[in-house]
Amino acid sequence: MTIHREGRILLFVLLILLFALNWAVLYFFPQSSLVQNSVILASVIFYLLILQFFRNPIFSISKNEMHVLAPADGKVVVIEDTEETEYLKGKRKQISIFMSPVNVHVNRMPVGGTISFFRYHPGKYLVAWHPKSSTENERTTVVVKTKTGVEILFRQIAGALARRIKCYVKEGQALEQGQEFGFIKFGSRVDIFLPLDAKVTCKIGDVTKGGRTVIAELN
Repeated sequence: MTIHREGRILLFVLLILLFALNWAVLYFFPQSSLVQNSVILASVIFYLLILQFFRNPIFSISKNEMHVLAPADGKVVVIEDTEETEYLKGKRKQISIFMSPVNVHVNRMPVGGTISFFRYHPGKYLVAWHPKSSTENERTTVVVKTKTGVEILFRQIAGALARRIKCYVKEGQALEQGQEFGFIKFGSRVDIFLPLDAKVTCKIGDVTKGGRTVIAELN
């Protein structure tokens, strides 16, 4: 387990601020051990909560060209046939994974291939389960073309808490299955759009692990 680079500066600054707060409490309330201990306990709990947002587990990726891996830790909240209108322009199977604040926030490539499309869209911050969050919230759209020519689209979608999306890809870049492609601070949602003939191997309510859980199989 390591700390993700997106959180290192924030965690360092937060550590300094909490240290300063506890020093101030010690200075202004030198005789009150109850106040001092309460602030120390609250500081430790708060710091650990923020720390867990930026954890980055280390594990091996089992690559398989026919498998679609979950792009994020979380829970499957949508499985449906839908119309993808931004790039693919046709019907696709959509799988959506909701990331809560306690999930790992690293996003990983569901399949390997070359990035054929990337767009960042500014937008609103509706709760991630809102029906319009996929089209109105701040989001990124990424399309990867596999070695067999299949294009798979996925989106990072900001939510009410997630106010910053990081996506590290660019068009023409080759990425391996399971490789990190982005990060969403404080959770949100990732949508993935697959061919209609893909076999979905997950169900609503399933808990996923990014880069490890197989959510579908390609034909």
